[in-house]
Amino acid sequence: MRILVWGAAGAVGSRVTHEAVARGHQVTAVGRSGPVRGDAADPEDVARLSAGHDVVISATRPRPGQESELVAAAKGLLIGLRGSGIRLILVGGAASLIVPGTEVQLVDSPNFPVDLRPIALACNEQYDVVRAAGGCDWTYVSPPALLEPGERTGRYRQGYDHLVIDAQGNSTISLEDFAIALVDEAERAEHVRQRFTVGY
Repeated sequence: MRILVWGAAGAVGSRVTHEAVARGHQVTAVGRSGPVRGDAADPEDVARLSAGHDVVISATRPRPGQESELVAAAKGLLIGLRGSGIRLILVGGAASLIVPGTEVQLVDSPNFPVDLRPIALACNEQYDVVRAAGGCDWTYVSPPALLEPGERTGRYRQGYDHLVIDAQGNSTISLEDFAIALVDEAERAEHVRQRFTVGY
């Protein structure tokens, strides 16, 4: 399988690239720097770089203060891939997931960090853009509440619109296992035109 990864130098993108290569896939790594550069918000860049690939995985993350780039990138990717037959797997945010046992989105929960609201709201707008898109087979992947470097265990549980939590109420996964879930989706196409989430 030929996979193009946007944001390949980042925390998620670098691990997705490593995981996909380890499984024998041909990977094109796109980033702000490096041999292959492109702007995910530019549909022409997206169409040009994605040509000949089977799947595009976008793991771009904006710098603080540039949260609107998330929405611009989602629009560029969706337009650039429209009608191409290339699947898009877009890494989004957890903010719109429902907290289990409530009807409240994570971003509206009482202890949600104030400093994370800008990126959380941008992720929610990003998800709205993706859901409204036509002409592209997309998958939106929401991480759990906590996503950080850790062990590659090879295990995870899936959910859809609710946070995946463990017996202690924690919503977490390692970046390494999150990458496994993304490459699994690239291979299996189990959530076309759907959002899903993962956690331990």
